[in-house]
Amino acid sequence: MTTFDAEHSTLARIAALMCATLEQYGIDGKALLEESGLDPRHLTAPDARYPEASMQEFWRLAVAATGDECFGLKMAQGLQPSALHGLGFSWLASHTLRDAFERVVRYARIVSTAIGVHIEDAGDTVIIASAVREGAEVPASVDSEPAGFLQMCRVTAGADIVPQRVLLTRPEPLGCAKEFYRFFGAPVEFGAERTALFFDKALLDRPLPYSNPELTRINDQTVIDYLARFDRDNIIMRVRSEIIEQLPSGPPSQEKVASSLHMSLRNLQRRLQEEETSYKGVLDSVRQDLATQYLDTSHRSIGEIGYLLGFSEPGNFARAFKRWIGVTPQEYRGQKTG
Repeated sequence: MTTFDAEHSTLARIAALMCATLEQYGIDGKALLEESGLDPRHLTAPDARYPEASMQEFWRLAVAATGDECFGLKMAQGLQPSALHGLGFSWLASHTLRDAFERVVRYARIVSTAIGVHIEDAGDTVIIASAVREGAEVPASVDSEPAGFLQMCRVTAGADIVPQRVLLTRPEPLGCAKEFYRFFGAPVEFGAERTALFFDKALLDRPLPYSNPELTRINDQTVIDYLARFDRDNIIMRVRSEIIEQLPSGPPSQEKVASSLHMSLRNLQRRLQEEETSYKGVLDSVRQDLATQYLDTSHRSIGEIGYLLGFSEPGNFARAFKRWIGVTPQEYRGQKTG
């Protein structure tokens, strides 16, 4: 089975949108998310990301559970700008739809590093093409890209926005092809060599009524800053994600995390050293962040919190917490509630 490179990842907010869509079918999306090996606790974190290979598994399970080959279209219809981090808000404030798509070309990897988008001018037509995504075995996941682009156009410029034609690499779906024609409002060619939307050039170059250069600048900077952090901290993020998933069973060893990331122990240690940290440093950081989060927002006992963080004894948790914060867990919780 083809898989994504371990480096590829997708914003957790996309998984949150999938969960919300699954609820419309009466299906517990979070249960499927966990079955895919992903932690539901990251769904609401604006900067959190999931490995793309696991996201493909989530797509597989979602389509199987709903029995709906048009699941990608259904999800796209619920897309809101906030799901796309700062890119979504930059899109809303762009001068034209072409301007918005040019931002997608520059910053698409904030949504998913597996996405590649480019713009082609062909006379009076502008083509928005998506690069072939190696490993995207679930057609619905690919459908969601052009459908999501069109949904954002409609959110920004009106519900009557339609492309001239649509190319999709996926085979024609059995039982719901009419849904594609209805959603796009244009001729759809299935089994095409690439995925692309064709728009009238005048439509894409028409000024948008709510453009705001200052807001686009601010949100573009938010995206740029995020990508700078993401590029620098990618290995740290991946290690953190693995630690969080494995902590309830006890603190995972470096060897186990390296194996989960399909890396040698030596390579993992080298990559972390390049980021001026260590496995123990990342583990402590994860535990500290989760500990304060649990103490701030839950009614779990301190013993239970220690267990969730992989501590075998409450005393060990208390000592570690005092080393991190300067007070015991009891004192910390007392300060918050006192």
